[in-house]
Amino acid sequence: MASTSGISTDEIEIRHLDNLGEYEEAVKLQLALWGDDLTVPSAIFVVAHHTGGQVLGAFDRGKMVGFTLAVVGERDGKAFLHSHMTGVLPEYQNKGVGRRLKLFQRQDALKREFKLIEWTFDPLELRNAHFNLVRLGAVVRRFIPNCYGITQSPLHAKMPTDRLVAEWWIDSDRVKNILADDPPPANHPFRTVPVPTEVGIMRNIDKLGAIELQRDIRGQFEKLLHGGYVATGLEKRPVTTDYILEPAASITGLRLPQYRPEQFED
Repeated sequence: MASTSGISTDEIEIRHLDNLGEYEEAVKLQLALWGDDLTVPSAIFVVAHHTGGQVLGAFDRGKMVGFTLAVVGERDGKAFLHSHMTGVLPEYQNKGVGRRLKLFQRQDALKREFKLIEWTFDPLELRNAHFNLVRLGAVVRRFIPNCYGITQSPLHAKMPTDRLVAEWWIDSDRVKNILADDPPPANHPFRTVPVPTEVGIMRNIDKLGAIELQRDIRGQFEKLLHGGYVATGLEKRPVTTDYILEPAASITGLRLPQYRPEQFED
């Protein structure tokens, strides 16, 4: 195995996957990252490829080190991409590979005239939240309680799989500015949802406390999102990391289409 020390993201090749052998490699990468419970079969990659989705890979000198799988969705007569999975091998994480995958995904989507890419993420996973909202410029208007049910995956710690839905409006001025390292400030009056920075440790040593915390955070998000607020960023405090939520109409560089919460509720 080649050494990963001194990796330059410029050396990583990002491209479309288009054959069964590469799809099987992506399945193996999933298994290494998440285990059996969260792995989807190669047939899903085939379906995504043939129905207008995206199947992307990141390669270091021919070795697949990351991938992205997205499918096409439709809402109010407009097509969008739902990015179901993005994964990067641990030794290649925090080296810009995930960002390279997302930027390639954005450029490919823009060429095909998509305006929106969505995906879900755990509100307790603060590193992912920072990447999604602060680094990419996605926003959040939806919260799905226990989205995937309680799984046997150790990654979920047998807790409800609450998820926020990231909306990445890829052609908006907001996203363009953030990707150019010129982020807009949050507009007042904004609201916050604080999450203990050490929540990951808490999940392992105090499961009941973590579940209670998760329930409280769920309630805060549901109240604010139903009240017309949108999560747009994060701010680190001494012992918490706070989600920043702004009124939808005041977000700089982004005009969101109408959102009806009941449209997404059972």
